Amino acid sequence: MRIVLLGAPGSGKGTQCKRIVTRYGLLHLSSGDILRQQRVEGTELGKTARTYMDSGALVPDQIIVEMMADAIMKAPDAGFVLDGFPRTVNQATELAKSLAAANQKIDVILNLQIDDQLVVERMAGRRSCPQCGAVYNIERFKPKVEGVCDNDGTKLIQRPDDSAEVVANRLETYHLQTEPVIDYYKKNSSTVYDIDANKDAEEVIALVFVKLDALARG
Repeated sequence: MRIVLLGAPGSGKGTQCKRIVTRYGLLHLSSGDILRQQRVEGTELGKTARTYMDSGALVPDQIIVEMMADAIMKAPDAGFVLDGFPRTVNQATELAKSLAAANQKIDVILNLQIDDQLVVERMAGRRSCPQCGAVYNIERFKPKVEGVCDNDGTKLIQRPDDSAEVVANRLETYHLQTEPVIDYYKKNSSTVYDIDANKDAEEVIALVFVKLDALARG
């Protein structure tokens, strides 16, 4: 299966991707994770992307498409889940061209729908481990010891792009530039499933599995 998972920042894309790849044996390709890794490693791509990410703006298409196309071509035969990519209509069209050149196509688009206010609450309370990447929430998913990662004892941080001001900017950017991607797929006769992501994570993944199990059965 080749899946695109879309949704506003804070809609739970990363969490749901992990469950999906485990159940169906797919590769999880997160543009955000790959870009953050590039930042940590100090690559030229990472340095260029950092200024955009810290302000909540989208990384330019030229950078993100090149990076993701390379990752997609290395994916196993079982398939992949694209987490939060494509983020613009231009990225979607370029992705379609890359897949067509490899005789592939996207099988399904999952659209996680969530209220903006809930996004702000989730992300402003998010804390991350700079060592292992684990994510917590000061209200919804607390670590065993306040401010410390359960996995390795590293002090948790709030990423610059998780501040309330930046989250509001990211939501505005999402509505302006990424929501049209959903319309693009619907207009191009792709299979798009709208999923209510305001619910608890377990309820959300149950809705997702219903759709994907049917797809897996063919």
